[in-house]
Amino acid sequence: MRGHHVRILVTAAVLAGMVVAVPAASAATIGSPTDPNVKYFGRWNTSSSTAYVSEWAGAYVVVGFTGTTVKLKQRRAIDFFVSIDGRPDVSYVNRSGTVDLTPTKLAAGRHTLRVSYRPIAGSYKGDAVFQGVALDAGAQTFVPPVPEKIIEFVGDSITVGQRSSKQALTAYGWLTGEKLRAGHTQIAVGGACLHPAADGCLSMREGFLRTGLALNAPAWNFSRYKANAVVINLGTNDVGHSVTKDQFRSSYVTLLRRAREKYPTAAIFAMGTFRKRYLPETQAAVKTLNDGGDSNVYFVNTEGWINEATDTVDNVHPNDQGHRKIADRLAPIVGAKL
Repeated sequence: MRGHHVRILVTAAVLAGMVVAVPAASAATIGSPTDPNVKYFGRWNTSSSTAYVSEWAGAYVVVGFTGTTVKLKQRRAIDFFVSIDGRPDVSYVNRSGTVDLTPTKLAAGRHTLRVSYRPIAGSYKGDAVFQGVALDAGAQTFVPPVPEKIIEFVGDSITVGQRSSKQALTAYGWLTGEKLRAGHTQIAVGGACLHPAADGCLSMREGFLRTGLALNAPAWNFSRYKANAVVINLGTNDVGHSVTKDQFRSSYVTLLRRAREKYPTAAIFAMGTFRKRYLPETQAAVKTLNDGGDSNVYFVNTEGWINEATDTVDNVHPNDQGHRKIADRLAPIVGAKL
């Protein structure tokens, strides 16, 4: 699918045993956003060939390259995380322009780069725009090996990973995907509701269909990738926006049906909120799909998964330990249906 929205890089140990063909790329496109060897995870706005934009949390980019150095081309300032050759992510804060990611040169040979941007939300206004990479003279890009499965996580600030140490990278969705060696993306934003509340709370029932955060953002092209599993965690915020139980249940049914329409063979999981909000309505929505003949939709009971006193920052948002606990419980449930 020409470099857009494919599945996640496997571990370094697996990479070592794989042989990857190097597709031809013209000198003009090597390392640019349109380079077919650059792989985009999550939803990216590709309307400009010189700058691909990520708005949802959990989007990232992976590319293979040869040579000893790599630089990231940024437009304006943004915080981001970088992993080279499967090593732990390195944090870069408020960086712009051409950013040297290899102040110490790498050994000559083949390498992989993964870049993940900090989500743009609330008071944070960084520029999550990928303008490509710069390599050594004569160096080439190549397609990194990727697994067969991809998981899409739909939610609010908890799914974003807000208030965890590395946000999306330390959130349960990212961790679950990594545990299962699957591609993953977090279609989530802080403060989101499920239902389009009268006071304007951003509705993920509608946001699920969009490329970006705004309700007038371009419709997402679901042919870019097909998720094998969809995990939904919504309802924590709707209470504060006067969403009724009937409204919530109806909107959940709509979202589940939309996920099924867009991903006909995916396993769909509706997580109970950790604060136990709208649990009967969430279960009722799943039952509606099941009763209609869709047996591949599941309610996930999360009761007892985390302790608010020790596993959250503020009785709502999980800390790093809390997210790890959630991923430990969620991964086998999702993995069993993949």
